[in-house]
Amino acid sequence: MIANHIKPHHQGLVHLHNMQNSLQPLCLSLETLHRVKGRMLEAMERGLSRRTHSHATVRMLPAFIRSTPDGTGKGQAVGAQGWGPSLYPPQAPPPGPVLWSALELRCQCSALLIPSLAPQLFAFLATCLWEFLDGLHMPQTDFELGFSFPFSCRQTRLDQVRWSGGSLGVRYHIKVVAVVNDTTGTMMSCDANAGPCEVGLVVDAGTNSCFMAEARHVEVVEESEGRMCVVTEWGSFGDDGALNDVLSPYDHQLDQASLNPGRHRFEKMISGLYLGEIVRHILTELFSRRTAPALLTKGSVQIQDILEITDEQFGLATARRVLRALGLEASDQDCFNMQQVCKAVCIRAAGLCAAGLAAIVSHMCRSRELSRLKTSVAVDGVVFRAHAKFSQTLQQLVKQLAPECDVTLVQAEGSSKGIGMVTAVASRLAAQRLQVNQTLGLLQLLPASLGTVQALLRQEMELGLKKETNARSSVRMLPTYICATPDGSERGDFLALDLGGTNFRVLLVKVGSWERGGVQIVSEVYSIPPHVAQGPGSQLFDHIVECIADFQTKQGMMGQTLPLGFTFSFPCQQTSLDQGILLSWTKGFNASGCVGQDVVKLLREAVKRKNHFALDVVAIVNDTVGTMMSCGYDDPSCEVGLIVGTGTNACYMEELRNVGTLAGEEGRMCINMEWGAFGDNGCLDAFFTPFDRQVDEASLNPGRQRFEKLISGMYLGEIVRRILLELTDKGCLFRGHPSPKLQTPDIFQTKFLSSIESDGLALRQVCAILEELGLHVSCEDSVLVREVCQVVARRAAQLCGAAVAAVVEKIRENRGLEQLAVTVGVDGTLYKLHPHFAQQVQETVRQLAPCCSVTFLQSEDGSGKGAALIAAVACRVARHQRA
Repeated sequence: MIANHIKPHHQGLVHLHNMQNSLQPLCLSLETLHRVKGRMLEAMERGLSRRTHSHATVRMLPAFIRSTPDGTGKGQAVGAQGWGPSLYPPQAPPPGPVLWSALELRCQCSALLIPSLAPQLFAFLATCLWEFLDGLHMPQTDFELGFSFPFSCRQTRLDQVRWSGGSLGVRYHIKVVAVVNDTTGTMMSCDANAGPCEVGLVVDAGTNSCFMAEARHVEVVEESEGRMCVVTEWGSFGDDGALNDVLSPYDHQLDQASLNPGRHRFEKMISGLYLGEIVRHILTELFSRRTAPALLTKGSVQIQDILEITDEQFGLATARRVLRALGLEASDQDCFNMQQVCKAVCIRAAGLCAAGLAAIVSHMCRSRELSRLKTSVAVDGVVFRAHAKFSQTLQQLVKQLAPECDVTLVQAEGSSKGIGMVTAVASRLAAQRLQVNQTLGLLQLLPASLGTVQALLRQEMELGLKKETNARSSVRMLPTYICATPDGSERGDFLALDLGGTNFRVLLVKVGSWERGGVQIVSEVYSIPPHVAQGPGSQLFDHIVECIADFQTKQGMMGQTLPLGFTFSFPCQQTSLDQGILLSWTKGFNASGCVGQDVVKLLREAVKRKNHFALDVVAIVNDTVGTMMSCGYDDPSCEVGLIVGTGTNACYMEELRNVGTLAGEEGRMCINMEWGAFGDNGCLDAFFTPFDRQVDEASLNPGRQRFEKLISGMYLGEIVRRILLELTDKGCLFRGHPSPKLQTPDIFQTKFLSSIESDGLALRQVCAILEELGLHVSCEDSVLVREVCQVVARRAAQLCGAAVAAVVEKIRENRGLEQLAVTVGVDGTLYKLHPHFAQQVQETVRQLAPCCSVTFLQSEDGSGKGAALIAAVACRVARHQRA
């Protein structure tokens, strides 16, 4: 408590008692300040909420500043600053070279108090700016303007200001880049190399604060990514009665005599415009028996008097001078008492300011989901600069009120520099946005472009189905010899193998009646090491057999021979249900001695070499076909299979009369499209960006699987990495400094895209992902990386959707239907795990195939279940044929 520390200067215990009674209402305990902090937090939340913003006392106005200085801004800017009656002379910009020179113009703007004079005011400002630039005798005629406007106003964008009259003529071209609050200018004036400074505080004639809020919490604006500077306008805190138990009788007296009673209650307890009046009201009570007219006159005690009186060395002499000016013959005790009053008023102001500042940093810490926040606070204003005890108290109390935050108070270099820095940041971001738009624009597809992709695939499908043109098509349209789907009568135990990527599965599938649980699966996942996937073919198939033996041993099945379906997710030319000639490896596989060979034969030979068991391979299927069959067991309308995982492919039920590579007219056959190679003949070249070409050239199979390299999980991360390197090289990311890890091919995995794009993922978590790659990441970097991931994944989903639209439209036209209802069975980690991929695929299909009602059904058990069901169907058909 302040009064407990007051000691008599000479004699006069009565004086001490009176002083304690008079100053008691100003004494705020730490508990009280904690309550004030809590109420400030509540008021801030109301200001941020769209629902309660309109009647919030702490307005939380967005300033549309998305970034703080990073030291890369260069150039020259003009800074124009308007303000009311000034408490102290304007400061000139600091001498010496700076990265961004702010040429400052200051004009007395008391005319702002008269609304009808606003046009003349801004015309006057324009004229002053013209004359100012003329006086510099600079050859430059183009300038970017930052305008500091230290009055409460609502912004809808950063450059929301227009000149009225007073044209600058043809000699100067002024581009208004930013209009900012003086508090914002204070925050932005901090040295960019001194660490993060994300809070601004002004304690001057008025008081205000700002901070970098998480944009998703600023509900009154549409932006939800990154951060946005919010001007709290906290001077009105308490206008709703939240501070009633803290207000002293002197505060009530001051408020009632002010021009705006009941408003700006917090500001009237803190700012320099009002502290002198609080002191005057206390002195009036202390000297009630010997008042003088001057003491009863409003404005007779000024903030400059208070600041000088609190000085330990010369304060008592100043107190004597001021008391005499008030018409009082002052004793030493009177001078001492006045000094104590001034100190108490300033310390209370510092305590209340600390409670507000603690609320801000605690909100920042909590909203960023941090265990500890570290930030600097740029502070400006005569009350802070000229009163050492104020700044010390402020620092100490913030530490006590927000112990989870490491806060350093930094005296601002003046809002003139801040204006220039805001302009510099705005200019930097605008230039970077241009570069980003140009780069990412290469990957953005218009509806007409997607329609073109749909038409091109349809054309390639027609070529692939015809015997005479099949060789010219990039889409192989391979017959699978699967003409029947499950009918529910299948029964028995079946083995399934699923090889299609870096993992290999062995499954035991028990097919029973629905009453007994339908299909039950036991499976084991085995890895395929890179040296096996790219070594001799015999080594690969030996590894597969060892995995099967391990599985059968664990399941107690050694010695049993069950019908087996083999999902082999690589391009094969089938000549029967149990024979498939490998056409090419994809997805990073390149085992030698396999292309052109029957993979079922290679598997059987490996079984003989190991001599562990016998296999009855009934069917070899593509994973896409297996997915269709797996979903078809649950939904008979499923006639399309789609895989979007490590690789991508599709299959569908084609009318047999359209399959020119086979004899027969009746019925349907499942066609394995092998659409990953779509575009290998150059038909998609117009859609390939430089990043796609780089990824293709660095791949194991350059010039092949071009469509797959645009949309599958194996390549999306690498596309993102190449774009990030390009943007870093242009200075748009990581301050132009990539990490060695980021320069490593394939280091940016596609799973990062799914994580980074997850809804609700805080930027801190995005930063953590990027920091694993050795990157020094800012909030702006995280936002931009997320945008890159979104653009790459959206393009992939849209291309996939355009291809699906081509397939379902062909089915509809084959059957002569005006409207088709069909289900697409889907599998693959990219489709299943990416937060937006599936939705974007479906939306694209709806746009491009409006006459098709398409349901997407995710395969619950993967393509292995489908392989077993194909084996089960084959056994059922064989039994019927024997009968």
